[in-house]
Amino acid sequence: MPLLKVTIDNIEVEVEAGTTIMNAARKIGGAVVPPAMCYYSKLEGSGGKCRTCLVKVAQGSAKDPRPMPKLVASCRTMVQDGMVVQNITSPEAMDSRQAITEFLLLNHPLDCPVCDQAGECHLQDLSYVHGLQETRTDEERRTFKPIDIGDKIKLNMNRCILCYRCVMVADQITDKRVHGILGRGDHSEISTHILKAVDNDFSGNMIDVCPVGALTDNTFRFKSRVWFTKPFDAHRECTKCSGKVVLWMKSNEVLRVTGRKDKYGEVEEFICNDCRFDYKELKDWTVEGPRTIERHSVISQNHYETVAGISVIAPK
Repeated sequence: MPLLKVTIDNIEVEVEAGTTIMNAARKIGGAVVPPAMCYYSKLEGSGGKCRTCLVKVAQGSAKDPRPMPKLVASCRTMVQDGMVVQNITSPEAMDSRQAITEFLLLNHPLDCPVCDQAGECHLQDLSYVHGLQETRTDEERRTFKPIDIGDKIKLNMNRCILCYRCVMVADQITDKRVHGILGRGDHSEISTHILKAVDNDFSGNMIDVCPVGALTDNTFRFKSRVWFTKPFDAHRECTKCSGKVVLWMKSNEVLRVTGRKDKYGEVEEFICNDCRFDYKELKDWTVEGPRTIERHSVISQNHYETVAGISVIAPK
């Protein structure tokens, strides 16, 4: 099957038919990749909800060069041969992204100093680039009390942006989903009908896919800032999952265990709750070495020390 040529921000790339604009941009990499708060390549049907990835299609295709009349969601729009897309080169797309960021922050509390997601929060990154210095609204924000929706998972609905990722991951990798969206419109919220009802073997992946601090790990809560910990790739023999994880450590203490994520913050392989919550001793794991962290992340400022007799240094 012939490859399709698409131009994104004046950079041409060849991709297979059926590729979205988002994934075509990811093939190029760098600043031309639109941000994504709801799209997750590992979750079928994700995307099209947060609207942060809107781009301008200046030319529909070589056969039909007319531009698309409105901005389109790059995570849901398939490329056509000869398509010309503008992302960071489109003032219209940048203005829209700023407006969407403002919308996502309407009810979001400014509690980054106490949020466990600080330092690895996609909404922080988005607001740093596209957010306003001051809010233009004076209405009261929606408020919810934090609740436990499982014995290991804390839900803080104040921070939720309704990206649906946690619902989709529960639908697609667990045996039975017991949480979802309750209510409609501005009354919508993520919740369960019975508190502490989430107890399946892969429920912890809801924490990994959450782009904000709405779902956090109760076993790691308030223990450390992420940039003070040292991430190491490790693995163990596991009958439920691949056993390939990241250990977040202070000295020789394992503070938390997460799945391994790619440069777009997406889990490479989902892990089970046994690996995530039950094995917090260094002796339980085979440590492979320090995790390579993207340099834009505050975690990359960390300095590694000798752990388990292995001398390692911070990645450059």
